[in-house]
Amino acid sequence: MTAIKNQASQSVFWSAIERFSTQGVQFVLGMIVARLLLPSDYGIIAMLSIFMAIAQTFIDGGFINALIQKKQCSQQDYSTVFFFNIFMSIILYGIIYLCAPWIATFYEEELLTQVIRVFGITLIINALGIVQQAKLTIELNFKQQALASFIAVLISGISGILLAYQGLGVWTLVVQTLTNNILRVILLWIFSRWKPLYCFSRDSFTTMFSFGSRLLLSSLLHTIYTNLYSLVIGKKFTPVELGFYNRATTIAQFPSNNLASVIVRAIYPIQCRMQDDTPALKELFIKYLRMACYIIFPLMITLCVLAEPLVKILLTEKWLPVVPLIQILCIAYMWDPVMKINNSLLNVKGRSDYFLYAEIIKKAIALTILIITLQFNIRIMCFGLILYAFTDMLIISLYVRKTIGITIKQQVKALFPILILSVISGVVSYLTVMVTSNSWFQLTGGIITGNLIYLFFSYYFNFHELKLLLHFKL
Repeated sequence: MTAIKNQASQSVFWSAIERFSTQGVQFVLGMIVARLLLPSDYGIIAMLSIFMAIAQTFIDGGFINALIQKKQCSQQDYSTVFFFNIFMSIILYGIIYLCAPWIATFYEEELLTQVIRVFGITLIINALGIVQQAKLTIELNFKQQALASFIAVLISGISGILLAYQGLGVWTLVVQTLTNNILRVILLWIFSRWKPLYCFSRDSFTTMFSFGSRLLLSSLLHTIYTNLYSLVIGKKFTPVELGFYNRATTIAQFPSNNLASVIVRAIYPIQCRMQDDTPALKELFIKYLRMACYIIFPLMITLCVLAEPLVKILLTEKWLPVVPLIQILCIAYMWDPVMKINNSLLNVKGRSDYFLYAEIIKKAIALTILIITLQFNIRIMCFGLILYAFTDMLIISLYVRKTIGITIKQQVKALFPILILSVISGVVSYLTVMVTSNSWFQLTGGIITGNLIYLFFSYYFNFHELKLLLHFKL
């Protein structure tokens, strides 16, 4: 058990390095590009998000999780998934290429026809590297993934800045994305040292499809819902307003989505190895649920409090309308680790059927919330996402209880002290912001005072998570 815990810690560490070295550089370079581009440029790309995301979900087909969940994967398994991904990517790109004029007509944006036909090539590029990344994940090799992602993001980000300076507008984002994906896939091929066999196994496909198909449907529902906001906002409101929503979502999701994904991706293959040891699985679940929220809760509350000075410094005042959206979305997205870690546990236990049932119920409620809030404005729609977050946690926790016996009450009890401490640190940060009108002093002062209070009370009340972080060893 100790060896497994050490593996989990190392995996989380290198997964975090991979995610934040990549996303951190991408975030910083992206802010520089955003200063040079207009909100409408981001709005145009956001209009394509639902079509690209749905296509990408079909390409994955749930087979990547099926590969990781499977105890022993053969070369035939890997090769079968690889060729399926390539086949699906070509078919879906062809559909998007043909439908491009209709998509442009729907949004009344003529430029979209050319943009989506070029941007859509990323589907084929990504399909070439999905299995390589899955193989490295199964081997818990996050170092190589970190290097591949970092190099790709750095080079593509610098090229994006140069293109933005040249005044290429929305094409800056298109070329930057293509460059990033091409470089990352090439490096994944080099680092994984895996090449497909020229075979396609029907038995292998059938076995993984029985597990992956339900994950595909679940992912499809989630993908459609997640990107539906960009679709309806792009249709009902202007590209500028969609651009504001897109940037607000990007900033608000950055801490929670990345950290939660780091932990889930790192511990998922390890949990799969111990899927038959329920007591150990419960222990690991609570441990990493608390650890994720111990880090993410204060970050999200601090971001909520400091949104205005952050936007002024990073994006300039032309982006100030995103501030209230960021603040609302921070409260909605701070619960991401709870949802993702619960979802992951169902997959570990092979209950993709529960995962699908939960997703159907959640998205039916979510669609109702969207339809109601759409009658008002974007800010009210963001408040609807907070309501959905609590609905999601409640429903998924009921299925986790059926699967492994952990109740929602146990999860709330484990997280409540962390939530209270995070709120206290947020109040201190807010009081610091009120002292001065200088954006730099507000930002730095709010971060320092909030963190000091959080760490002081963590130490005073003997939070186990602080001890783990202080005594972490590779």
